[in-house]
Amino acid sequence: MYRYDEFDATFVSERVEQFRDQVARRLSGELTEDQFKLHRLMNGVYLQLHAYMLRVAIPYGVLSSRQLRKLAHVARRYDKGFAHFTTRQNVQYNWPALADCPDILAELATVEMHAIQTSGNCIRNVTADQFAGVAADEVVDPRPYAEILRQWSSLHPEYSFLPRKFKLALTGAAHDRAAIQVHDIGLQVVRNEAGEIGFTVYVGGGQGRSSFVAKKIRDFLPEADLLAYVDAIVRVYNLEGRRDNKYKARIKILVHEKGIDAMREAVEAEFARRPDNLLTLPQADIDTITAYFAMPPLDARTTDAPGTAERRAADPRFAAFVDSNVSAHKVAGYGIVTISLKPIGGIPGDATADQMDAVADLAARYSSDELRVTHEQNLVLPHVALDDLPVVYDALDAVGLATPNIGLVTDIISCPGLDYCALATARSIPVAQRISEHFGEGARSREIGELKIKISGCINACGHHHVGHIGILGLERKGVETYQLTLGGTADETCSLGELTGPGFSSDEVVDAVETLVDTYLGLRHDSAETFLTAFRRVGMAPFKQALYEKNVGAGI
Repeated sequence: MYRYDEFDATFVSERVEQFRDQVARRLSGELTEDQFKLHRLMNGVYLQLHAYMLRVAIPYGVLSSRQLRKLAHVARRYDKGFAHFTTRQNVQYNWPALADCPDILAELATVEMHAIQTSGNCIRNVTADQFAGVAADEVVDPRPYAEILRQWSSLHPEYSFLPRKFKLALTGAAHDRAAIQVHDIGLQVVRNEAGEIGFTVYVGGGQGRSSFVAKKIRDFLPEADLLAYVDAIVRVYNLEGRRDNKYKARIKILVHEKGIDAMREAVEAEFARRPDNLLTLPQADIDTITAYFAMPPLDARTTDAPGTAERRAADPRFAAFVDSNVSAHKVAGYGIVTISLKPIGGIPGDATADQMDAVADLAARYSSDELRVTHEQNLVLPHVALDDLPVVYDALDAVGLATPNIGLVTDIISCPGLDYCALATARSIPVAQRISEHFGEGARSREIGELKIKISGCINACGHHHVGHIGILGLERKGVETYQLTLGGTADETCSLGELTGPGFSSDEVVDAVETLVDTYLGLRHDSAETFLTAFRRVGMAPFKQALYEKNVGAGI
């Protein structure tokens, strides 16, 4: 993983001291809250419903055990003993005192972490496939390019005050695990027929009040032109994006109104205008950054793992864990273990300080000291030997982190909703908890198979409901929390936005509504191999809508 150089360390430390002065002036009354707002947002501090919230960057989702232990320490000392992992591969603390925020950032700086540009109208934390560098299906590791983009965009003088926030994501596999088509810029690292590395470039995706699937703007962008072309896109947006209406200020609106052909023409013209070699990536620099992400030395391991096979045969829950939570690694004898932060009835994405310490210990001992954070609010041990799976599972089970539900109905994405967020119009967490408790982790959950439920507590869509196989949007209607359902969304390489079923459901009705959708799917699928999404795309909305609104689960709110 990337390690700070002298410039990085100085840069982050100076930024902490600058913010310490800004906080002191706010606490003394020298700055009003309005005057302080811009300063705190550029340092990841939000004012939530009940308290300040600090959002810490985890660039492209990569952590060391030392960093995770520091996050646990911050949760224990400065918060209420837990942290929340987000859909942007960040981590949030919901209860820090404002006076403590500079001290928290100073502690984080000692382990090469910060909160810069995790909020504000700038280029946000660059995200990537959580399996980058280790997935068996990967073409090229996208992390070096994510790091190059991170360095280029950090406090970029031209892009620190964009019309609105700006998000980039990268994947290096044909199967998109990074949701690149619902980002402002999505990049798929590819090789052309000549074997050269480059990028397929998407622009103008996003969720929220106006949701769009990104449009392809370049089939193949040469590797050396990455910064120059991304710079051209952001320059066009900075010049032409609306600043008179924040609801129409995202690049997705510009692309929609301008059209992808006109947008491509403008970007290509801006790209062509740059002076010779400006922002062209030297191969030596690419190689230097790439070296940070070399595969760690992994001991030769057997692929049959007899101890794991015996445990699978004797322990159904362990077998279910291996089936759902372990993915193929590019090195024989190893697997990628996804740790569910979605225990049955738990709060999606939350982890206690003790749990984080336990995972850090496992990473140090069994995963080459490396972890990942997923945009689906889970954690990953990327380098686990197959014959170590039983001991890793037992250690996770001891701290309540061995739920075998990755990709299943209870692996729910949820925003904090009205329990924390000042923008929310409905609660998300209790709905996620009740759905999780309803389906559980037993045989029925496995019978249902892959089913992604995503819940947002307002139209800003922090819970990614637009791209849920079943999406749930909480709204307020005449003082009552109401939940609209959408079907058929997905954030993968076949990206699509969900279709609205019809009138919403009350909080008391929404779990039964989801049950009706699941029952309908089970009744119409060809066989157990046909997923919910595949079945929906085959039959369309009609049978689901009929089942929902002919039953008494919905009052048609």
